[in-house]
Formats: sequence, C-alpha cells, structure tokens
Amino acid sequence: MTIKENDFRRIDLNLLIAFAVLFREQSVSLAAEKLHLGQPAVSGSLARLREMFDDPLFIRSGHRMQPTARAVELHGELMPLLEQLQSALFQRPEFDPAQASTTITLGMTDWVEMWLMPQILPALNKMAPGIRLSVAAADPFSDPERLEAGELDMAVSVAAGGPRWLEREVLTTMGFTTLWHPQQLALETPLTLEQYVEHPHLLVSYREAASSQIDTLLGKQSLQRRICYTTPHFAGMPGLLATLPALATVPAGLADVWRHSGGLCSSSPPLAIAPFELSLLWHQRHSSDPALMWLRAFIQSRLAAEAASR
Repeated sequence: MTIKENDFRRIDLNLLIAFAVLFREQSVSLAAEKLHLGQPAVSGSLARLREMFDDPLFIRSGHRMQPTARAVELHGELMPLLEQLQSALFQRPEFDPAQASTTITLGMTDWVEMWLMPQILPALNKMAPGIRLSVAAADPFSDPERLEAGELDMAVSVAAGGPRWLEREVLTTMGFTTLWHPQQLALETPLTLEQYVEHPHLLVSYREAASSQIDTLLGKQSLQRRICYTTPHFAGMPGLLATLPALATVPAGLADVWRHSGGLCSSSPPLAIAPFELSLLWHQRHSSDPALMWLRAFIQSRLAAEAASR
C-alpha cells in the first residue's frame, strides 16, 4: 500500500494519544492528569479531534464522558496500531543469536581469514548456528569504498582513518615475524641484519608495489634486500618457502599459524618495524543493526579469550 502523505497533514500523533486516554478515563480532568497537561490543553485536543473526525466522540453523562459509536469504532481500530507503533519505537526486541537467521558479508584479506576464522567460526556455529558468514576478498585500499557501496557489511582491515561515516574499532595490535623453511635455509635466531639482506625475499603487495616500509627502513641504513617474488596473496607463502631459500616477513599472528602447520622457522625482523592495528570497520548506518553489533562484540570477546589463554 502506498502512503498518501496529504491524508496525514491534519493528523497529530499527540491527538491520537489524547483520544486513547480520554476513551480510557472518560474525563477531561483525569485525562489531563495522566497526560501531564492542563485541562484547557486537553479540551483543545478534544475540539480538534471532533473537527477531524466530524463527530462529538464523547458525550457528557453525569460525571463521565461516554464515547459515541464512532469513538468506539475508532478506538477498536486505533489501539492495535498505536500499540504496534509504541513497540516499534520504544520496545526493540532483544537480539537472540541462537534464533537469528541472517548472512553477514565480511571483507578481509586472505591472511586475516587464515588467522581469524579458526578462532571465531567454531564458537560462532555453536552460539549462532543461523548466522552465516560470507567472506569477500578485500584490501585496505578499497574497504571504505565497498562499505559505503553496501558490498560489505563489515571489514576486518588494517586501513587507518577514513571518511566521517566510517566506524572503526581496534581488535588487536600486531607486529611482524620473518619466516623461512629449515630445509632451505640453515639460519640461527635471532636473524641478523646481514642475514636479512643476504637472502632473497617474498613480498605480498595489494597494489603490485615492488617495495614496502621494510625497504624504506633498509634504505635509511643504505641497505637493500632482493625481492624475488611479489604476490597479492599470502596463502602460497608456506609452499614457496618450502621450495625456495628465501625469507618472508608476515604479520605475527599468521606466523604463529604457519610455524605449527608448515614446519617453518621464525625470528623477529632485525629492523624496528612499527606494529599495525587490525580493526573492525563498518558504516555508521549499521550501528543500529543488532546482528552486526552482536557479531562485533562476539569477535572481540573471542580474541580476548584467545589472548588470555596464551
């Protein structure tokens, strides 16, 4: 049904509330008391109601004002609507993750997925079996744009700053770890700067850049590393390190996973690389979405529990 705006131009919601209270109390003075208004104001509302519905609505009988047949009809039709409106405006139902059924699209890079999903997905499936996560490949350069376009509901991203509508909540602060395979490189730990620049490196670059902040730091010391392979994906790194005498410097959380699954060796990089913040991003328009806000709190709680168990 299409709403006809002009039909509502004469309607004041406060008049309908006054009508409901007058019907219940059958007294202008009692209605004024309940509405915390003066009697003249309620009498004025009644006059407007009579004009609007072209009916006396209430007829004085003794000490009470008896509703007319039209008033009884209106009351029967209006009360369910007013109760429904009150519920919609002021009694928002509590979100129950166990009963929820929805799909949430999360943007993230492959390394974030490899690091984060094993920590949250098993528990999510138990607590909220009807919430389905759909991961979309993303990068920090495009996350805000895709959130604004509605392509993503949320993003787990290293993107810093952004437009005013972008909500950002830090999940963790993370440093970097350098990895290699012991069958390819026999290195002692911790790595020295000389060893670091002596061997070739694998580099992950989202925008096909041939260098990173590491190369900038090396350049400040008049040093240079040799990058033998550049890729936009982290997933192939363990297999490449198993076949190449090379180093890869990756986010520390991912290194923890690969050390155990890929038999890789690790060391802190011999450089003062600033740690980065991994944050949950969403558009401000979703701040009232109960499913998204619940997922936000759930991810935070799972990461906090994982950190506390270490």
